[in-house]
Amino acid sequence: MEVTSVTTTQTATQTQTATSDESVVNSDYLTFLKMLTAQVKNQDPLDPMSSDDFSTQLATFSGVEQQVKTNDLLEALGAQLGAMGMSEFASWIGLEARAAAPAYFDGSPVSISPNPAAGADSAVMVVRNQDGVEVQRLDFTPSSDEIQWAGVSDSGEPFADGLYTFEVESYSGEDLLATNKAEVYSEITEVKTLDGSTVLVLFGGAEISEHDVSGLRNGI
Repeated sequence: MEVTSVTTTQTATQTQTATSDESVVNSDYLTFLKMLTAQVKNQDPLDPMSSDDFSTQLATFSGVEQQVKTNDLLEALGAQLGAMGMSEFASWIGLEARAAAPAYFDGSPVSISPNPAAGADSAVMVVRNQDGVEVQRLDFTPSSDEIQWAGVSDSGEPFADGLYTFEVESYSGEDLLATNKAEVYSEITEVKTLDGSTVLVLFGGAEISEHDVSGLRNGI
């Protein structure tokens, strides 16, 4: 179990980027001053450059310079907020998250929250392996009560270790009302950032966003 820390790397990268941007701005500013000086020296004495034009050029460059600095500050602020968020979610490591995600089966039962459709009088749990192949269908009475999937085939043989997904088909009579992904409980083993978002890594390698979590509990 680990927390992938990118704060140091992000800070170093941001510092390098900010330094690079500042160097570019300074270099461009010097170039601008040299060009402006040359423009003043070589202007037509009979038609000198207007002070308004001079002021406009200075204001335009100053605006660009300030925009670059503002962008640097916003990027640094966003990175700091992302690091703070990851530190907060680090306390989730070791807990079991409930989410509509693949669950890793290693011989131990998998806890499933089926959530069948309202009005259903029968339901079927459809189990698929990590290749998306259906490996089992289990009838159950519609209820929000947790189900323990033992990982045993209809012939009594245990399924191979790996990731499995679960869907619930809800029926009213013979009419299919809905097919929904069932939520499962999986241990959170790692927290990391990806493209500015916090990602939770579950036992077995499945990855979900923190927004996908609908519940947390201590491991049982």
